[in-house]
Amino acid sequence: MAVEPIDPFSDSRVTHETAKVNGYTYHYILGVPQNGQYKATIFLVSALLSSAIPFLISLGLRVVAPDLMGFGGTDAPKVPPNSIHLYGYKRAADDIAELAKQLGCKQIILGGHDWGGMVVWRTALWHPELISHVFSICTPYMAPQKDYISTEQLVKGPLPQFAYQLQLAGPDVEAALQSEEDIRMFFNAMSGGRGPNGEVGFSPERGVHLDDLKKLKRGPLLDEKVYEYYVQQYSRNGLHGTLNWYRTREANYKDDLDLPTDKIEMPALFIQANYDSVLKPSMAAGMNKHFTQLTRADVDAQHFCQVTHPDKINAILKDWLDGVVFGGKSTL
Repeated sequence: MAVEPIDPFSDSRVTHETAKVNGYTYHYILGVPQNGQYKATIFLVSALLSSAIPFLISLGLRVVAPDLMGFGGTDAPKVPPNSIHLYGYKRAADDIAELAKQLGCKQIILGGHDWGGMVVWRTALWHPELISHVFSICTPYMAPQKDYISTEQLVKGPLPQFAYQLQLAGPDVEAALQSEEDIRMFFNAMSGGRGPNGEVGFSPERGVHLDDLKKLKRGPLLDEKVYEYYVQQYSRNGLHGTLNWYRTREANYKDDLDLPTDKIEMPALFIQANYDSVLKPSMAAGMNKHFTQLTRADVDAQHFCQVTHPDKINAILKDWLDGVVFGGKSTL
């Protein structure tokens, strides 16, 4: 089931497209089976340029992988003067719905990882008529809250591993990492790079280890082409847009107050990474009660499991697509 990952600079299996979506320019990767025929359209949010894109194309799906607001080739409006709600789940859900409409989709399959996981769960709530099936890798479903709980409260309470989010939401990382060389060092850290004495560039408890970044080499999670692509893309607008996603907790809470339901009605799949140090398996306890049809699977891997264990992730997706999405089963 091995498939060669996407070459981000030149790959005949996909094209790089842009669209004006609710006033902002979005970049997305588009992949269509060679014969031009496809049985459904699947949107991948935070796809990490993984082998999932060509693998899903090989299964007869049209694949759309958009960069979220502030990421890659998509616009990164400054906050202020713009509203932080531009980086919220509600805005992302509405933009996905609009892009799907522009691509002629009456319904889509929707999947995501990391921030994309939170986006797909909320999109399923905001636009249930659009989403036929939904899946998340690593990111468990987190129901809307009646009372506001800050990131600081989470860190002091049940989720101390979210401490890195406090750092990323603050001014220090954005101020320290602005040049292309800074971005390069940042991706050395985020790709698992280490220094000569075992120094690391990131940890959940501290965030980005700014003092150690110059010591790191590129890590194993990104091959050279993908690494260079990310450095190029992030150098366009810096980290401001990306880090805004860590500044939206209150905005998302306020938007969630208008959600009509907290229940995911369409068939769903959740893939747990058993060794994820941030989105730990304990966080997914009890989420079943919010679903009508939920399939659960797991992989013995850490957070970036699509990169480290692509065959396992692709096999899980294929079983679910064959059995639930196209086979009509309720679960596997």
